[in-house]
Amino acid sequence: MTGTLHSTAPSTAVLAALPAACTTTDPAVLDAYSRDQASWAPHGTPVALVRPTTADEVQQTVRACYDHHVPVVARGAGTGLAGAANAVDGAVVISFEKMNRIKTIDTLERYAVVEPGVVNDDLRAACAAEGLWYPPDPASSHWSTLGGNVATNAGGLCCVKYGVTRDYVLALDIVTGTGERTQVGRRTAKGVAGYDLVGLLTGSEGTLALATEITVRLRPLQTPPTTIIGSFDSTVDAGNAVRAVARAGLTPAALELMDRHCLEAIDRWKRMDLSTDANVLLLARTDTLGDSGIEEADAIVQRFTDSGATWATRSSDPDEAEALFAARKLAYPAVERLGNVLTEDVCVPKDQLPAMLAAVEEIAHRNDTYVATIAHAGDGNLHPLIVTTPGDADQETRARRAFEEIMDVALDLGGTITGEHGIGTLKMAGLARELPTAVQQMQTAIKNALDPRGILNPGKVLQ
Repeated sequence: MTGTLHSTAPSTAVLAALPAACTTTDPAVLDAYSRDQASWAPHGTPVALVRPTTADEVQQTVRACYDHHVPVVARGAGTGLAGAANAVDGAVVISFEKMNRIKTIDTLERYAVVEPGVVNDDLRAACAAEGLWYPPDPASSHWSTLGGNVATNAGGLCCVKYGVTRDYVLALDIVTGTGERTQVGRRTAKGVAGYDLVGLLTGSEGTLALATEITVRLRPLQTPPTTIIGSFDSTVDAGNAVRAVARAGLTPAALELMDRHCLEAIDRWKRMDLSTDANVLLLARTDTLGDSGIEEADAIVQRFTDSGATWATRSSDPDEAEALFAARKLAYPAVERLGNVLTEDVCVPKDQLPAMLAAVEEIAHRNDTYVATIAHAGDGNLHPLIVTTPGDADQETRARRAFEEIMDVALDLGGTITGEHGIGTLKMAGLARELPTAVQQMQTAIKNALDPRGILNPGKVLQ
C-alpha cells in the first residue's frame, strides 16, 4: 500500500553537523516518525530525527542540511491525512513536539504567541482562562499542533462562520530553506507593508520555510451555542437543507454532516444508537445572543424541515448537544476501525453540495467501494472516507479509482481537490489538474526563491 520516496543525500557528514543533544538515529524511533496518518501515502526512511527545543537548534539543523544537500521534513503531531509529513529516504525529520510553550496571551491586543508544538486544544483552554478564544478547531484538535495547523491551513467545525487558520495567523518567525532566520507579518490589528508572506506560508506544507514561533489572532470567548439537530433519509436531502440555510442568509457557527455509514461505525464503537432513528444527521450550532439566537435556530430548523428532514429540532439538552458534536469528532477514528481508510477532502460551492453528495454515492456504487461521508457541510467541504479490507488488492484498485473520480467531479462542479488537508503526496496528480500551468510556474518560482536547493519537504505540493 505504501511506496518509497527517494533521496541520494549523504548521511555521515550531515549527522556530525546536527545538534547532538536533540538528535537520534535509532531505527525504531525513525520508523515511528517516518509518516503521518495518511496510510495510503508513500514514505521513505529518514537518516535522523531532530527534536529541537529552540529556534537555534532548528536553524542549525536546516543549515547543516542545506550545506550537505540533505532533505528536511518537518512534522507536528503527525495527524496529517495527505502524507505531507512523510519522510523521504535519507532525510532529516524535524519534530517540533518539544517546542510546546505558550509564550504570551495578550488580552488587550487579543493575540497569542506560541511555539509550533503547542497542541490546538491546549491553546484554546489557555485562551478560555483569559476570556478569549482561538476559533480554528480541526477534528484532531485534541492532539494536532499549531505548527501542523499552520502548515496545512487547517479548518474545522467552526470555519463556516469563523474562518480557517490563515484568517488568524498574524506573524511567523521562520527558518528558510537556506537556514536564514527572519520574521514575517506583524502583531498590529492592521498592516499592509509588502506582500502577504504570512498568508503565503500558511498552507505551504513545510515546503517554503519552517515556523519556529507563531502569533495568532484571538476573539472574545464564544457564547454558549444553541444546537440544532436534523435527521434525513438521504445525503442529498441533507445537502439541500444546507443550501437552503445558506440561501436564507443564515450563518451557523457550525453545520456538520454524518452519513449512515459514519453513524453505524460510531454506534459499533461507542454504542450511541445514532443510526437507530437516522440515515443522515445534520448538526448545526448558532452562537448568536439572546432572542435573535433562538430565532436563528428556529429558522435553521424550518429550513431542515422544508428540505425533507424526517425530524428536526432545537436541542434543549446541553449534554446531549455536546455528546452529538463529540460523536462528530469520533467519526473518523470510528471508520478507521473498519479497515484501511483513504481520506478525501474536496470542497465545492454550497449550491453544488447536493450534486457532490449524490456523485459520491454514485461513484461508491459504481466502483463497488465502501464510502462513509462526513462533511463540514456549511462550507461545502466533504470528507468521503474510502474503506478497504487490508490486503485486498482489488479493493485498493477500486478505491484509488474512486478517490480520483471524486476529485474530478469536485473540479467539474467548480470546487477544489482539497479544502483543508493539503496536497502532501496523495493529491499531486489532482493538483496538476486543478492549477493552470502558469500558476504552477509561479509556485515553482516561489519555491526556488525560498528554498533554492529544494531541501524542504521534497516531493510535496509541486511536481
